[in-house]
Amino acid sequence: MTEFGQLKVGVLGGTGPQGRGLALRWAKAGISVVLGSRAADRAETAAKELREAAGVEHVTGLDNAACAADSDIVLVAVPWDGHRELLESLRDELTGKIVIDCVNPLGFDKQGPFALAVEEGSAAQQAERVLPDSRVTAAFHHVSAVLLGDLSVEAVDIDVLVLGDDREATDTVRALADTIPGMRGVYGGRLRNAHQVEALTANLIAINKRYKAHAGLRITDV
Repeated sequence: MTEFGQLKVGVLGGTGPQGRGLALRWAKAGISVVLGSRAADRAETAAKELREAAGVEHVTGLDNAACAADSDIVLVAVPWDGHRELLESLRDELTGKIVIDCVNPLGFDKQGPFALAVEEGSAAQQAERVLPDSRVTAAFHHVSAVLLGDLSVEAVDIDVLVLGDDREATDTVRALADTIPGMRGVYGGRLRNAHQVEALTANLIAINKRYKAHAGLRITDV
């Protein structure tokens, strides 16, 4: 198990529901978290709210560049339409670091959500191409932001598929998932297989809409 006591986890897009929810759970688990946003004051406002919600002091808010520079592991939880531009701007700050991409390239029309075509194959592969000197992984695509943000839900009952080409990095990200009660990190293959994991989010959105639920995944026999 990776020891996270001395590590900082940065969350780019930390003021959005997914990034904020994961940051809250990690902070509650005792991990130092840095929220990133385009505006440092907005990030610090969100960080203050999380400190109060979790009853901790180890959550700070910075602009995206400072967040990336100050963190050891960085989660990318930003809207798809700004994904490439943001990562290109942070290439230097993310050099040598584990980057976790949880972005789902989705479109929406009258028939509901659908997966978008990505030139590189997936959001994670785009991150890998943009950040050649980072250790890019893909994970946390299917976790309900509603459940993450509700601390009355003591255990988030879900498996998190972790993909990547760097074994040590994927092991670290799996261990990071394991710090959240009820959650389990499961190795899900090489980064080239990230497309179908990202695209499956469209199916889960449809399931949740039909059944008024917060569905996730469980992997059997592992």
